[in-house]
Amino acid sequence: MSVRSVAVVVSGMDEEYPYQIIQGINKFAKENNVNISYFAAFAGIIDSRDFDLGEFSVYNLPDFSKFDGVILLSNTFSNPDIRNSIAEKVKAAKTPAVILECRDHPEFHDISIDNYTVMKKLVEHLIEVHEAKVFNFIAGPESNPEASDRYRAFRDALAEHDIEFDEENRLFKGLFRSFDGIKAIESFESSGMSMPDAFVCANDSMALTAMSSLQRMGYKVPEDVIITGFDNIQNARNACPELTTISRPLFDSGSKACSILLDIMDGKDVPRSTILEAEPVYSESCGCCNEDMASMKEFKKIIYSKIEHTNISVHMLNRLIADLAEAQNIEDCIKSIEKVLIMIDCKKFSLCLVEDWEDAFKITSLEEDTGSYPPVLTAPLVWHNDERRSVKKFPSSQLYPEPLKTGGNISYFLPLHFSERCLGYYIMTNNDFPINSVLCHTMTMCIGNAIDKISKLNVLDPLCKIYNRNGFNINADFLFKKCISEKSPFTMFFIDLDGLKQINDTYGHKEGDYAISSVAAALKASCGSSDICGRFGGDEFVAAGRGTKFAEAFEKKVMKKLEKLNNGADKPYSIAASIGHITVVPSKEDTLLDLIERADEEMYKIKNKR
Repeated sequence: MSVRSVAVVVSGMDEEYPYQIIQGINKFAKENNVNISYFAAFAGIIDSRDFDLGEFSVYNLPDFSKFDGVILLSNTFSNPDIRNSIAEKVKAAKTPAVILECRDHPEFHDISIDNYTVMKKLVEHLIEVHEAKVFNFIAGPESNPEASDRYRAFRDALAEHDIEFDEENRLFKGLFRSFDGIKAIESFESSGMSMPDAFVCANDSMALTAMSSLQRMGYKVPEDVIITGFDNIQNARNACPELTTISRPLFDSGSKACSILLDIMDGKDVPRSTILEAEPVYSESCGCCNEDMASMKEFKKIIYSKIEHTNISVHMLNRLIADLAEAQNIEDCIKSIEKVLIMIDCKKFSLCLVEDWEDAFKITSLEEDTGSYPPVLTAPLVWHNDERRSVKKFPSSQLYPEPLKTGGNISYFLPLHFSERCLGYYIMTNNDFPINSVLCHTMTMCIGNAIDKISKLNVLDPLCKIYNRNGFNINADFLFKKCISEKSPFTMFFIDLDGLKQINDTYGHKEGDYAISSVAAALKASCGSSDICGRFGGDEFVAAGRGTKFAEAFEKKVMKKLEKLNNGADKPYSIAASIGHITVVPSKEDTLLDLIERADEEMYKIKNKR
């Protein structure tokens, strides 16, 4: 049987909605020898645009034309620009695609439920059976078609029963995330509004956290207020009280998406749209009794398993954080990761970094650049069956440092970054830790932060907290080339600390370090946001900036700060420096090293005069 490969694009695998779909996809894939590659991010969690840019970098990684099919869980994306960008890339690749809960792209096959009809039916139940008249609504993303249909159904049901809705004060706009339920109740509490008869939520994740928040405030559900959700996830069935919600075939929709793709690959005639049934589940949170409630024995089994798994994950994460905090190089980082892989019984893992991860302290975010991934990657860790190796270079278009040779593999591609700075990604294959553990994203952030710290150790001087020679050359070269292209003045300073040997010999090296770090602090404080300074070695420093104003102002600022330092410090010696500089409009024939040497010569002329 030939091996087919399918890409799945999803955001936020830590929520149960995509989890159930992913389980359906994975079961079908393993049974039918299909390789699945998940490209997943966790954007929209910490309210940081820069962080989200780093997360989104993983969506620039796959070339969809190299896959046999694509599954888009587009309704998991709260960012419409990213969602539409991915859809356009899949269209351009002309790869068969199935999209869930979205009919905005006729080029794709789609699987959906009738969100409008089933949500309207649930709201009518609250009005007609439970006599609810005052409602709050916790919505999903405005740009999400499912969220729009559910809110429209809610409004229409109220209007048909002549019930007014205070949209300004009783609507909370969420993103389908669990934390949105908490924020919605906090917003409601601060508004001073009276308690509604019911909180209708656009999904279960928000409904469950909203219900917990209200219960912590002392309200009883459903005696004081009704809560409803949408999706009928496992936590909704196991909640206390059990959640009134909408049952939809999530597992089956994942399996069906794979089945449709294989039929397309085999040349079969497949309808463009597939509608799956969904029905309200009236349960305890609205005052009804669901006769299909799971047994207490099964409930306890599920809860115990989750608690045990979480405790193990927390212990593992604490060890990882402690180890990574002490990591001084990539080897230390890899050893820390290996311990985690053994604990979670992961047999196949690849750590893939951009080729210049050590040097690229300042890097343009992928969103602001060309929208493509760096062409060359390195894999310092390839873990297979408890054995470690590495791949020095491989093309990013290949995705894996070592391509898969069999079918039925499930791989999760997760981004590694620090803020908006893309560092690479890692691949976990045939291990469901990314979807089973709520701490997977935390682990990923820890690894990204550690790699960023290590890269900074390579470009920052530990004593002075400014660039070392390597860091200065990297960043000054960027500024230097910009001046060449724009034909603008470029200024290079060379600074030498006066009398360091005498300070060391007379007062000790601790005082010598103080003098060095004091000059560095004066240089750093004298640089603007676009200027660059660094310790070139020993008692020598360099600084670079654009334009003649920098050349005129920099030296005066440094001398003034050293004078202020000497007047305020109770030291038996003075800190002084010799400073030389050149300002040129550089040409393509010039090099950064040439300008550093020329500035050094100017500095020595001044030092000799003194």
